Amino acid sequence: VGSNPKMSNRIEYSEKYIDANFEYRHVILPKEMAKTLPRGRTLAEAEWRGAGIQQSRGWEHYACHRPEPHILLFRRPLGTDPTTGEVDPELEREAKQQYQQELVANLQK
Repeated sequence: VGSNPKMSNRIEYSEKYIDANFEYRHVILPKEMAKTLPRGRTLAEAEWRGAGIQQSRGWEHYACHRPEPHILLFRRPLGTDPTTGEVDPELEREAKQQYQQELVANLQK
């Protein structure tokens, strides 16, 4: 799957969102680009990067959004160092602590 620069410019990236273990984002591909990708399975990093998706390291295509196959769902463990793709224990601790604080604050609203 080769990258098409015109289509790569039309790829949309969501804001990141988190739970207690992962940060997530979704990537919306032009529908005609999505038709060129393998269907019914998640993509290996080389496949999605080869298609023109650009993200820092550590992201995993973890699920297919069956109703809309042009939307790819990605996640990576909290505390992932975006330059290495590896989980940094200190970053992980800080991210999980921040998540818990935000959760408590939201429950108190």
